[in-house]
Amino acid sequence: MKLKRIFKTKNIIPVITALFLASCTDLEEVVLDEVLGDDATSVDGSLAAAYDRLGDKTFVDHGGVFAMQEYTTDVAMLPTRGSDWGDGGKWRSMHEFTWAPDNAIVTSTWNWLTNGITRSLTAIKTAYESNDPQSNLFLAEARGLLAFYTYTTLDLFGQAPYRDPYTADNSLQIKQADTAIDELILEVESIIPDLASLGEQSTHNGRFTKEAAYGLLAKMYLNRAVFKDRYNENSAFNFNEKSVDGNDTDMDKVIYYTSLLIDSGKFNLETNFFKNFSTDNSGGSELIFVVVQKIDNIRNGDNDFGYVCVARNQRPSPKNRGTNASCTTPEFYASWEDNHDDPRFHRHVQYSDGTWFMNDGTTGSVPATDIVPNSDGLPWFHFNSGFMAGPQYGPLLTQDGQFEMTDDNRIKVSELYMEKSSTTRMDFTPELNFDDPSLAIFAQNQINRGVRIFKFEHDPEEGNGSSKIDIPLIRLGGIYTMRAEAYFRKGETGLSLADINTLRTSRTREALFNNEPGTPIASINEEILYKELGYEMYWEMHRRPQMIRFGKFDEAYTAKPKSDPTRRVFPIPQETIDVTKEFTQNDGY
Repeated sequence: MKLKRIFKTKNIIPVITALFLASCTDLEEVVLDEVLGDDATSVDGSLAAAYDRLGDKTFVDHGGVFAMQEYTTDVAMLPTRGSDWGDGGKWRSMHEFTWAPDNAIVTSTWNWLTNGITRSLTAIKTAYESNDPQSNLFLAEARGLLAFYTYTTLDLFGQAPYRDPYTADNSLQIKQADTAIDELILEVESIIPDLASLGEQSTHNGRFTKEAAYGLLAKMYLNRAVFKDRYNENSAFNFNEKSVDGNDTDMDKVIYYTSLLIDSGKFNLETNFFKNFSTDNSGGSELIFVVVQKIDNIRNGDNDFGYVCVARNQRPSPKNRGTNASCTTPEFYASWEDNHDDPRFHRHVQYSDGTWFMNDGTTGSVPATDIVPNSDGLPWFHFNSGFMAGPQYGPLLTQDGQFEMTDDNRIKVSELYMEKSSTTRMDFTPELNFDDPSLAIFAQNQINRGVRIFKFEHDPEEGNGSSKIDIPLIRLGGIYTMRAEAYFRKGETGLSLADINTLRTSRTREALFNNEPGTPIASINEEILYKELGYEMYWEMHRRPQMIRFGKFDEAYTAKPKSDPTRRVFPIPQETIDVTKEFTQNDGY
């Protein structure tokens, strides 16, 4: 009996089948217009479909998991900017904490995640019933993906659907976060023997390997106390509760699994922090589990994490531009005070002839020797990385749609103005100064406000939204932050400080500053640790859980009122409540 979809839908779901090359384990993907369910019968095809949901909006679209994990926090917000980004208030609702069960972002993210659960269950059933020589490996990977989708759903919504893929009775079950977290931990621990180690059996960091399992287990143990006591009024979570097996504590388990990765010798911290998020990050030394992205005209990768912060008149190529949406908050920008020399805060780019783009009006031109891939010779303008504050500079377009060039055929650099408010200087101000402090709304001549985050590189290829940047889901830098936090919560502050300083000093500044390493800190306390987690992991879909663990999520910050603990989880979408009697609405909604 084939697994049926968990929820009824009117939409055709793109399903992927796999074209296997030589060893039949590369899971090269081709998109087909098919319906998930009875047609997804091959073990490789059904597993590829489960993987594809990671990169089909869920973890790459800024309106998916990103919106719920970042736009609800001090790291990021998407205000209404004049005539843009109103959209019925759905973007502002994330930061203003006014979302409801009918919110479009809440509904779409729920649908994408639960579709990932459905696809994973289909892959499990198909692999379980298959005689394919790789079926044990594929079964373990499918179970790992199911755990990953389910964990994320429980984190955001407190509930998740499940059907038993091993029996004919596939009645709907509703998993609750406080009990399901232990089940998930046991499940992922049980599949480790059947998973491949990264690089073995033709695996790569886009596959769910042993190393991905270690990273997910560390994350689950770190957040287990929150899952078990989500609405704790004072955020007094019991992080040192006995672990699932009862042999040690949750924090001991975090330390164990993170140490397996740190000590494995397979991964290294990038000296150039921003290489993790660049157009050539594929196979990067820090990347443990990623969403693999390509520009192949089948289903191109998604450039949202780079695209949404870049202003419309900031162009990496004559055929591409930004969209002037997101920014950081004054609170998060201020948290970097006295740390602007941290290599993770900002990095200047150097061009092939040695020119540094300073973005301060002193760089008059840059060489046109870098060429945009697949563009018939278009020049590629590289912006700096990190936090972009103050007046901005870059190339202008001529009337025929090309970059302005100097007489010696270099890209001319000019001061920039906002495209939809042409007399407004492109000056990214740390202060937001909304006319109504409770509403994240800018007038048309205010659309320049807000420091932008260029952590992910903005792909220059035509199409604005296309990307070949792999999106990190589990990264070595994040593994260090989890271990540092676990050490701290056990009272081992010296070891916590050592891990934080490893992150600080392993990153180096650019050659403009003699490749100087970051500066270590002398001591650590809870507030310092919290800031350091933000320095490493901002813009990567980790901030909301951080804020909840540290008791910061309920606090007021710019355009966000003090909130009730019930807002630590999102509502089950109303359309699901209306048709699926097994779900009950979360508290407060």
